[in-house]
Amino acid sequence: MRRLEPPTESDLAIISDQLGRPARAVAAVAWRCPCGKPGVVATEPRLPDGTPFPTTFYLTCPRAVSAVSTLEADGAMVEFNERLATDPGLAQAYASAHQAYLDERAALGEVPEIDGFSAGGMPNRVKCLHALLGHALAAGAGVNPIGDEVAERIGEFWQRPCLDDDE
Repeated sequence: MRRLEPPTESDLAIISDQLGRPARAVAAVAWRCPCGKPGVVATEPRLPDGTPFPTTFYLTCPRAVSAVSTLEADGAMVEFNERLATDPGLAQAYASAHQAYLDERAALGEVPEIDGFSAGGMPNRVKCLHALLGHALAAGAGVNPIGDEVAERIGEFWQRPCLDDDE
């Protein structure tokens, strides 16, 4: 796993603005938008109140979240699930992404209640493209094939910086 960058107070303020609520359990900034703002955070596997939290890589960029929501509404998850069922190579690569996700979460801490559970439906189905894109951006190209394809489909969502003053 690559070294994750701890969040600054400024990062936490931006993340809270992006989410519309206070940031919680942020272990690191896992990916930054080209504008420099956090776009994906790595979260602790247990929230401050003790609740297990399996979504290690959490997409925070509002533009990315919106673009992915559009993909989901347009039926992309159905398509990806059909491909997983018929493409053994994709299924194997996706299972490898699941294991990579588990390994990265384990580096942040062990939480027995979520052992073996990653995010986004991995390893057998696709249920959250936001989580898969978050993983792909954080891990880099070639780790999560479906997250990589989501990134390709939504394109350069950062062309205007997130949280412009006019938004």
